[in-house]
Amino acid sequence: MTALATSSPSETGLEISTEDTLLRVRNLCKHFPVFSRGFIKKQIATIRAVDQVSFDLKRGETLGLVGESGSGKTTCARTILRALQPTEGEVLFRANGKTIDLSKTPERDLKPLRTKMQMIFQDPFSSLNPRMTVGEIVGEPLTIHRLAKGSEWEERIVEMLRRVGLKPEHRQRYPHAFSGGQRQRIGIARALIMRPSLVIADEAVSALDVSVQAQVINLLKDLQNELNLTYIFVAHDLSVVRHVCDRVAVMYAGKIVEIAPTLELFDEPKHPYTKALISAIPSPDPDIKLDFSIGGEVADPGNLPGGCSFHPRCPECFAPCKTEVPELIRLEKNRQTACHLYTP
Repeated sequence: MTALATSSPSETGLEISTEDTLLRVRNLCKHFPVFSRGFIKKQIATIRAVDQVSFDLKRGETLGLVGESGSGKTTCARTILRALQPTEGEVLFRANGKTIDLSKTPERDLKPLRTKMQMIFQDPFSSLNPRMTVGEIVGEPLTIHRLAKGSEWEERIVEMLRRVGLKPEHRQRYPHAFSGGQRQRIGIARALIMRPSLVIADEAVSALDVSVQAQVINLLKDLQNELNLTYIFVAHDLSVVRHVCDRVAVMYAGKIVEIAPTLELFDEPKHPYTKALISAIPSPDPDIKLDFSIGGEVADPGNLPGGCSFHPRCPECFAPCKTEVPELIRLEKNRQTACHLYTP
């Protein structure tokens, strides 16, 4: 892709053409160098945690980012938000009527954009400062960005606590006084207090009991409708993803291997890895046996096999899989997959 013409450090000449598109990720990479030990440091390997990831995200949509542990989904999410500096690629974000390339925006220009994009973390306890009251935790973003103070600051905290199902008097208490589900509600309130347009939920319900998971998921869906939020939902539990997401992107060894509308993906998965993930979902019927299983571990991103990274574990592997890297191709209007089984 040719270099972007920029009018300022944070704006890009490549516009998002449609108003309903909030985010456009193109060829995103996050690589970590590995150095030798000793006095003289020498790079001996590269960990390709995220490698050539591309997708679009519409306003009001929920995109699931799924895969086994080590597949690169959390690193991808953090790189999109610029918690990690991208190695390559573009992250085009629509904010304040402008298309901004987050991957090339200087650190000093990122602060005002933080109000537009937030993250809900996996652990609802360690992500909250135990020395701060709930009111201070939820209101801290307003203070940092100077968006409210005094009575307005207090009113916005009370309003957000009510929205997430907590009582106004809870703002005087500390995180240790709450259950896991309540702590996650506090984390959600903190993320949404500035009314962002993009929210990344990083395994936001995986640390909760099943009954509490359902409550938090329903809360997130209600808040999405009320506040016009757009979600990227990072998860490994596909049963949760099926209930929450409009589309699902399946990641393996740093790459997206399949992306499709949720119902289509679950009803007719294309990539062998997707088939294996769906087959691993527990069935309420004990007589139903897994019909597509895989062994082994996720490929080492620092020492990937040749060809398709999944081929050592793939039951449908054939000759091209061992030597040629498959491209993410479009099968139908809303479906893409990276597999030699579908290469023309």
